[in-house]
Amino acid sequence: MSDGTELYTVGQIARRTGLSVHTIRFWSDSGLIVPTDRSAGGYRLYTVAAMGQFDLVRTLRELGIGLEDVRKILARQATVAEVAEVHARALDAEIRALKLRRAVLRTIALRGGTTEETMMTHKLAQVSAAQRQQVIDEFVENTFSGIMLDDDAKVIADWMRELPDELPDDPTPGQIDAWIELADLVAGEDFGQRLRRIALTDAAPVVSRYGHELRSLALEHAGLAVAESIAPDSAEGRSVLHRIVKPDLPAGERGELVRWLETVADAQVERYWQLLAVLNGHEPSPSAMPAFTWLIAALRAHG
Repeated sequence: MSDGTELYTVGQIARRTGLSVHTIRFWSDSGLIVPTDRSAGGYRLYTVAAMGQFDLVRTLRELGIGLEDVRKILARQATVAEVAEVHARALDAEIRALKLRRAVLRTIALRGGTTEETMMTHKLAQVSAAQRQQVIDEFVENTFSGIMLDDDAKVIADWMRELPDELPDDPTPGQIDAWIELADLVAGEDFGQRLRRIALTDAAPVVSRYGHELRSLALEHAGLAVAESIAPDSAEGRSVLHRIVKPDLPAGERGELVRWLETVADAQVERYWQLLAVLNGHEPSPSAMPAFTWLIAALRAHG
């Protein structure tokens, strides 16, 4: 029975561990595992314990752990668990980057855009979570600068900032597209001006009476009218309108309601909320614009 004092040559270790002679000599020359002794002919000799170290180094290297970290483990300057945790976190980041790259490539393939669009897609997708949040925060702050917001408006402004901390580990082409579209939307002056007009719109008394329930009524009744192709200026359209707005609404108040609706029922603003939903992994709500467009037309037709 072996007493553990046998010494092994490089060739014997290679046959027992499956490592190449070149690798064993490289690790030895690097100071990872020094020979225990030398033969009369100058050949390196190693103990059974050293053979176990060669097995450990091979395992660590196959896991992607660098030679310097392997050296620390062998010197007991760090534990395998500590090094593994660091490398696992680094690998997580690398996997996220690779998945993001894959999503960008899929997006580019689906869009079939120009070289310039491809470069822009790649650039925007690489923006960090903190940078994405900064873009949105600055947009919201600049848009509402100098405007006294009431409590409801402040809540809405806060909602407008709600980006996810990170894009998902495996973002869909739709989420990449959503971020690109959102970045393009907030970069334009026109969108910010639209939001400012909405924030500065004085709510007339008629709005305070209808505002809270108007959306649900419009979606229910005007939305059904759109689906059934009921013309807003028809007699049937008048009947639908009266389910949303009282028939005895004075002409002046009707006009105020139309002007308010034309300001706040904005397709670009609605698109902003839809894009935020996609980025946060939610299914965006169906567009309310067809219903509100129908309602505005009906109010004008039956004024």
